[in-house]
Amino acid sequence: MKIQNLAYVGIETENLKAWRTFGTKVLGLMLSESNEDNLLKFRMDDRPYRIAVHKGNKDCLQYAGFELHDKEALEEAKNELKKKKIKFTLGNKKQAKLREVEELIILSDPIGTQIELFYGRSLDYQRFISPAGVSSFVTGEMGIGHIVLPATDLKANHLFYTKVLGFGETDFMQFDMGEGDQQFSAGLHFLHCNNPRHHTVGLFEAPHPNGLVHLMIEVPDIDEVGYALDRVNEYKIPLQSSLGRHTNDRMISFYMISPSGFAIEYGCGGWQVDWEEFTTTVSHLPSIWGHKFQAPD
Repeated sequence: MKIQNLAYVGIETENLKAWRTFGTKVLGLMLSESNEDNLLKFRMDDRPYRIAVHKGNKDCLQYAGFELHDKEALEEAKNELKKKKIKFTLGNKKQAKLREVEELIILSDPIGTQIELFYGRSLDYQRFISPAGVSSFVTGEMGIGHIVLPATDLKANHLFYTKVLGFGETDFMQFDMGEGDQQFSAGLHFLHCNNPRHHTVGLFEAPHPNGLVHLMIEVPDIDEVGYALDRVNEYKIPLQSSLGRHTNDRMISFYMISPSGFAIEYGCGGWQVDWEEFTTTVSHLPSIWGHKFQAPD
């Protein structure tokens, strides 16, 4: 199975109003038109949306949509899942229309994350205009960015994403977290799919109540990162981490807390890898400089 990219994510929230402000005024995303009640769709590029936020009774990651190349690739994925005895369901026409794709199938990873595999992207060719003045986001064939999922059973999830979904190994990390009696050692596995982005999925060996540790979105340069930091301060959005540069993907970024409790990594300069020239690495330090993580006030 060759997954092309992380094409979209769906988030459930109790506070749609907060997400409207956060998405447009802070992240700089553009609202798309939606005929559905209690749904916000945010666009980052020429796709009708990249982030869908649904009104609900809790705050969590609801689904993650991964793109396949064409119908043939989706049929191959179905056959592979059947051979490996992985249960999935066929998305109906209403679900496909809501996701703005031609066809999709739905399954779950060992964490319980709803995974959607699809083909046939919908394009409306509407120009992206950021309400906060963001020039653009780094998306295209590399997709929305990356997600880091709370994989308390790291081995089972690593096997699922590599052996079932076909992700490749990029980097492994193990480091200590917490202090005193709360200190623990956690593994973090970084996995890539069929595009140059250093990693599309991260698996973090720790629980998270919202089913998502963080979502990364990327902008073209450091000035856009700085402007975003100014907006974070203006709208009093809590920071999870100061500005810093990661070791493995070279991203210069900071982390803010979304209205749903998980973090948004906002960065630039991510490494676009030539996989034919790459060897899987083991990193012992998450950042070259900065990225001082902190509890929000």
